[in-house]
Amino acid sequence: MRILLAAAIAMLLAGTAMAQNVQKYGEPDHEKTAVEMNAEKDANRAYKRSLSNIPDKGPTDPWGTVRTTDAPKPTATTTKSKKTKTGSNDSK
Repeated sequence: MRILLAAAIAMLLAGTAMAQNVQKYGEPDHEKTAVEMNAEKDANRAYKRSLSNIPDKGPTDPWGTVRTTDAPKPTATTTKSKKTKTGSNDSK
């Protein structure tokens, strides 16, 4: 009985998967109707029109308020201390 139930469930799932009508590899595309082509052209025109409504902005600097242009540059100064043979700085 369980085997029949499992087979019935598998058949139901396979049937719904086959109902999706997925285009197979190498299968030619279906021809678009005149209504579909006009709808696609209208959608492209609306998209281009919406892009033209967006104002052009110059380049932005997100760190512009943090960084200052008149800050002094750090100077590289290193002081060398004399080390003894043992490596400590203390002289006794």
